[in-house]
Amino acid sequence: MTETACNEKIVASVEDTHTKENVVPRKTIVYETLVDPTVIRVASEKLKTQLFARLGLLKPKPEEIQFVSIDKYYEPYIVVSGKYVIDYYRKCAYTVRVDEGVLEVILSNNKFMPERTPISNAKKGSMIRLEGEERLVNEAKTSCILDRYGRDATLEKLPSAPSEKNPERVIAEFGIEEVAQNADVDFVRDKIVKRPSGVKRIVAEIFEVGERVVIYTPQFRILYKNVKTGEEKAMEFDGVTPNRVQQREGAISQGMRIIKSRLK
Repeated sequence: MTETACNEKIVASVEDTHTKENVVPRKTIVYETLVDPTVIRVASEKLKTQLFARLGLLKPKPEEIQFVSIDKYYEPYIVVSGKYVIDYYRKCAYTVRVDEGVLEVILSNNKFMPERTPISNAKKGSMIRLEGEERLVNEAKTSCILDRYGRDATLEKLPSAPSEKNPERVIAEFGIEEVAQNADVDFVRDKIVKRPSGVKRIVAEIFEVGERVVIYTPQFRILYKNVKTGEEKAMEFDGVTPNRVQQREGAISQGMRIIKSRLK
């Protein structure tokens, strides 16, 4: 069987091939804080009794809920996109029916002896088996926005805002825990770099990350205490908009556990 024409010098065995990587430098953006803490403080006062409500109905008296503190922190969001391409050969086999009475078939100077095989709903005849290799190209892409827990974040959770002119200063001033340098790349690699089964020889294998941005958004955490029970609870507000942030501590995507661990 005649193979697809190719330059054999660039075709390597699976064991000898390493993925070529093209990864752009990562960009860091820190959003400016557009909401005054006093506005957040006033908004939280209107909601403080809801923090300690029982069964969603039984709320304590407002004077029983005491303000404790307000703290500003930054929540990271990861914007990343990547592509994986593999050009490879795999083994293949094709069966071809030949007319009854054929003793041998010669193709590309190779001799094949027909074997009689029952064929339902077809004319009587024999089969020859052609074995060789076939060339394929697989491509996988991904583009996502993730929160610190590795969950998909909607654009609504990532409001637009002017960026700080000196993000490094803000990061140092507030002691922001930065996302590990390669956490985003590792996530994309784990998600899309998957060699197909049956790969025999590889022509080219490329992994690319064309967009890498970490955006740190300001948020406020307001802590309240129920003076009657001693219980403390907190609520969070966005520092770009005055909206309350609903924190979900639910199941974490298994594929992004590496990012959560590196943020600590």
